[in-house]
Amino acid sequence: MARAQGGLLGFREFVDRTARQSPARLAVTVFLGVCGLFTLLLLAPWATATGRSVPFVDALFTAISAVCVTGLTVVPTGTYWSAWGLVVILVAIKVGGFGVMTLASILGLAVSRRIGLTARLLTASETRTERLGEVGSLVRVVIVTSTSLELVVATLLFPRFLALGQPLGEAAWHALFFGISAFNNSGFVPTQEGLAPYVGDWLLDLPIILGVFVGALGFPVILNILATRRKRHRAWTRWSLHTKLTIATSGALVVLGWLLMAALEWDNPATFGPLPTGDKLLASLFAGVMPRSAGFSTVDVGAMHQGTWLVTDALMFVGGGSASTGGGIKVTTLAVMLLAILAEARGDKDIEAYGRRIPRDTLRVAIAVVFLGATTVLVGSMLLLEITGKPLDVVLFEVISAFATCGLSTGLTPGLPDAGKYVLCVLMFVGRTGSMTFAAALALRDRRRIVRFPEERPIIG
Repeated sequence: MARAQGGLLGFREFVDRTARQSPARLAVTVFLGVCGLFTLLLLAPWATATGRSVPFVDALFTAISAVCVTGLTVVPTGTYWSAWGLVVILVAIKVGGFGVMTLASILGLAVSRRIGLTARLLTASETRTERLGEVGSLVRVVIVTSTSLELVVATLLFPRFLALGQPLGEAAWHALFFGISAFNNSGFVPTQEGLAPYVGDWLLDLPIILGVFVGALGFPVILNILATRRKRHRAWTRWSLHTKLTIATSGALVVLGWLLMAALEWDNPATFGPLPTGDKLLASLFAGVMPRSAGFSTVDVGAMHQGTWLVTDALMFVGGGSASTGGGIKVTTLAVMLLAILAEARGDKDIEAYGRRIPRDTLRVAIAVVFLGATTVLVGSMLLLEITGKPLDVVLFEVISAFATCGLSTGLTPGLPDAGKYVLCVLMFVGRTGSMTFAAALALRDRRRIVRFPEERPIIG
């Protein structure tokens, strides 16, 4: 008993020390541990439908894809895994959707009964909470809010699955799975046929679209809207700048994606071509929303035009909102970059939006996030090109989908050799943890120097 208590105290001291010295490292370590745990659970023989253990690389890939809420798969989800395996995947999606810093905070609460100052700063940075005392309660609010929204989507889907002739238990299971998968932008599908049979089903597709869109907004936006919902008269004026930028940019990207998908695929005989006009509009809306980081598809992505792939690449790279279940460089990063370009074109000294001035250090972080994201995609593409020998457009699509934790695929991923699967595993993990921890680390690094060098402007462009 004493030895157990001593071991627990030692573990608590280790967690406290790591949280003080490098909370970002603690968060990544927690995420690695979670991925390892779900890999072990999927390696169990009873996790597969055949009762035979899955190869290690496939279990690892599926676990990372689920925890990083990506949705890329190397085996067919609906038929390869048993009921136990699907439950493990669903729990991994749920846990992964909380985010890196939230998971680290949960560990701090469970082990140390408190959250250290540095961990509070990082969690506040990720969730945009201004008062450090609220972080502990914020973690609980995030769990309750996300679960409630998942259940709302599941409730909307449940009657439709019943109407499609599914038994009560099966309809409830599919509704719950799709509700969690949609809100967390994971893209995992528990059915054998996927969503292809429902390409024109508005009652099934619209709740999924809604869940994906709301989940990709981010917890700061959702909580900010909930906090101001009682201010019925012009409540939107009380939204934070982050909320306004996220909603405006997200809405613009959805409309842009919808229009481009419709224009590029309208007459494609392998995708939208054979569909009636109403189904084409729904299919193009679905295809325009999913690159926000969801990964669901109602048509064969591999049969799309190359121009459509390029548009999807761009939308996936941007991804969802900050501290959301979506991936990518985040929509606020894009918004800040565009506002900076607009200010430069106008000759304005300050970057402004909605009556607020955006600090210059925010632009520096945005530039760093974009550059690191592009560099990661470049390195990943070079490695996968060397491993597979496939065309650049196919490889680039798969690499961006993995980095942006989107999950859309042209069909390359299931046939990858083990080396290629490991490359995508790293991309998914870096894409999920890298941008958040890096941005949080930069937000806390504010070096104040007494002596500053003389200013001199280099030639740009």
